[in-house]
Amino acid sequence: MISMKSRDLYSFEKATGWLPWGLLAPVIGLAMVVVTAIGGTLLLTPIIQLDTNDNPVSPMGLVAFTLVPFGLLLAVLLLWVRFVEGRSLASIGLTGRHKPRVFLKGVVVGVVMVLFSVGLIWLAGGYSFTAFASAWSSPGTLVPILLLLAGFALQSSVEEILFRGWLLSVLSKKFNVPLGVLISSALFTLLHFHRGQPLLVTSSTFLFALFCCAWALRTGNILGVMGWHAGWNWLIAVGFGVPLTGMDVGIASLLVQLRPVGADWLTGGADGPESSAVTVAMFVVCTIAIPLLPGNRTASHPIADRSRESN
Repeated sequence: MISMKSRDLYSFEKATGWLPWGLLAPVIGLAMVVVTAIGGTLLLTPIIQLDTNDNPVSPMGLVAFTLVPFGLLLAVLLLWVRFVEGRSLASIGLTGRHKPRVFLKGVVVGVVMVLFSVGLIWLAGGYSFTAFASAWSSPGTLVPILLLLAGFALQSSVEEILFRGWLLSVLSKKFNVPLGVLISSALFTLLHFHRGQPLLVTSSTFLFALFCCAWALRTGNILGVMGWHAGWNWLIAVGFGVPLTGMDVGIASLLVQLRPVGADWLTGGADGPESSAVTVAMFVVCTIAIPLLPGNRTASHPIADRSRESN
């Protein structure tokens, strides 16, 4: 059961600097995102072509937009944690043993969940098959696909560090875990919202965030969910020729080329399979199931390990 009391999520370490007030933390997080996004856009727009929605029109442009703004955001966030709050990386969820292995396992789970979701939509009649692995017809096409893997690994990891690492840890300390989950997920949803967005899309984004919170709380770190987020974003973007969060990457499909033929509620419409009712249902089931999974949670939870050692 999740405690309604305030607590440290990832580490017993005490901040030696200033930990922001609970209600101020989301504002600071929002400011970090906005400032670094504007800064990254100003750096890239002279050299990268954008469409009417300010999305890059080329795969290499997308690579640049996953690396530069999110690289800036990571730098700002880590400097804040280290020099303003006086905390270590462990205190924001970058903790635990076998870090690369845990991250890579998360990537595999993300890829498998994408295959499962897209496969179910196809079986339900939402997609029709048009081509097979067209990206492999030209070796040059594989280069941006590999670069996007690195780009999405950074972009997704930074989002997890910000929302499920830093913000969730601050809010859980200042308020409690349920309120931290609610507020951090609401801010994540707000930053992915666009005007006229269907309710199903908004619901999917919020449930996406709840799922990530459940994973982080279960494991006591954010390494696995960082990998999951990276694998999820990357395979949707390059695997099937379908949109990722409303953005068409414009690249030949790595696995199969699919064409939406079903209703928007089934395929996700212009927002892609993330906003399908199938994916929404999957997030609900997985979020409920994660706390019920068998196994010893304390094996990878540093706070639990510390508690055992002190007994």
